[in-house]
Amino acid sequence: MQKIIRIGTRESELALWQANKVRKELAELGYESVLVPIKSTGDIVLDKPLYELGITGVFTKNLDIAMLNGDIDIAVHSLKDVPTALPEGIVQAAVLKRANYNDILVLNGTEEFFGEPNGVIATGSLRRKAMWLNRYPTHQVVSLRGNVNTRLEKVENNDWNGAVFAAAGLERIGKRPAGAVNLPWMIPAPAQGVIMIAALENDEYTRDACEQLNHPETEICAGIEREFLRLLEGGCSAPIGALAYIDDKTEEINFKGVLLTTDGSKKISVAKTAKKGSHEYLAKDCVDYIVNRGGKELMIADGAVSQTKHEIYSTKKLSEAQKKMLDDSIGIKDSDFIKIRFNRIPAKLMKHTHENVVITSQNGVEAILNSFTKDEINFKNIYCVGRRTKKLIENRIGKVAYAAKNASKLAEYISKETSIKKLSYFCSDLRLDDLPAYLQAHGIVVEEVEAYKTMLSSVKIDDAVSGVLFYSPSGIDSYLKENSTNKIAFCIGETTAVAARKHFEKVQVAYMPDVESVLEMVNQHYLEE
Repeated sequence: MQKIIRIGTRESELALWQANKVRKELAELGYESVLVPIKSTGDIVLDKPLYELGITGVFTKNLDIAMLNGDIDIAVHSLKDVPTALPEGIVQAAVLKRANYNDILVLNGTEEFFGEPNGVIATGSLRRKAMWLNRYPTHQVVSLRGNVNTRLEKVENNDWNGAVFAAAGLERIGKRPAGAVNLPWMIPAPAQGVIMIAALENDEYTRDACEQLNHPETEICAGIEREFLRLLEGGCSAPIGALAYIDDKTEEINFKGVLLTTDGSKKISVAKTAKKGSHEYLAKDCVDYIVNRGGKELMIADGAVSQTKHEIYSTKKLSEAQKKMLDDSIGIKDSDFIKIRFNRIPAKLMKHTHENVVITSQNGVEAILNSFTKDEINFKNIYCVGRRTKKLIENRIGKVAYAAKNASKLAEYISKETSIKKLSYFCSDLRLDDLPAYLQAHGIVVEEVEAYKTMLSSVKIDDAVSGVLFYSPSGIDSYLKENSTNKIAFCIGETTAVAARKHFEKVQVAYMPDVESVLEMVNQHYLEE
């Protein structure tokens, strides 16, 4: 026996029209269906709370719950009302061919008020309000709520000059007034004019049926618009407009988007094109354009986006330039968890040439230069760790024979790629055993010179901090004296990461062993959450 597809719908005239359209199109394909009007969530019981299922959306929530509860098989929505993230277990099964995407003005009188300073317009949409005030800043915009019929009645019964509606809604139920004015300058809401069908992800029969109703061009364009909305972090609280359409002659997708303040005083617009099939990054490119021109700051200042900060802590003092590398959503505090005191290296050590020298940090370089001038230093072959250390050595001491990414790789290189039998290692009193132990195990004599002392200087950090930046194993040792390990350890290199993994569950390693790479890693982590 063939399954009867239960179509969930709200009970408004427009919602019923949309549901009946889907029912008719399914019938033409040979599928039997029935409408199931959904009133409220009061007597619907779910095993999980709504927030765990990701159920949001004023106009879609009841239908989502009914579907997850097994009361309906599909839900029919105006796609512009659907949150960009669907609840767990629910998918977009199809979109129908797009209808009129424009906004229109239903007049209560004549158009003469356009040129007057005291016009009054009604709408319940922040986007429409913002765009109207941007164009007519002296006008007043009043709130208008309710279904289509209710709003039309309110226009007749008030002394407003008019109200803004979606053209598709009025046209679908045959109630577009003859004198309604098109507003082509008003960029529509993302996916305006599109009917969407939602279904359960695991209901293959229903999804197969709905797939046959899908209109590919509408799916592409509406998808770009909604991705633009999602990436801008917009929703009901942010005035965002977006429109994508395909030029049949050129096969190009044309996109235009806009972000405004709620009072319409500020606006950032974007318009770009992309070849159909090469449009994957069109929405992102447009969002980047708006963000780079102050879009995020505009939303924050307007209260549309909360300025939620991720708090991190650096176990080494950072420069202001380095701090500015972090995204505005990331707050940082810093202090030196490691303090360095240079030792006075005996002069007799420089009376003879050091054939092979190992230096594993910039502190080692500075310690040597604290005791000797460049002319007093007699190093023939210098091996080091890190490009910053290499640069410092070559600027102030001499040429570097080889630089490795970390101490372990340096030890491996020296033992396998050179014929060195003896070397001098300028190091701290607190150093890892990995390098000297590896070299000694391979028959290389290591003469250690304690060039500087490392003193632990731990600070108790706030519980709100979610990530800590580490630059050495000693920094980790210092941190652990006062703090817990229930945070992310962002490490400058693999040697530091090895030490971190002994204590931290979450450890990330920079792709290059320098501070800038650590900061880039932090940005990437928090911005991709």
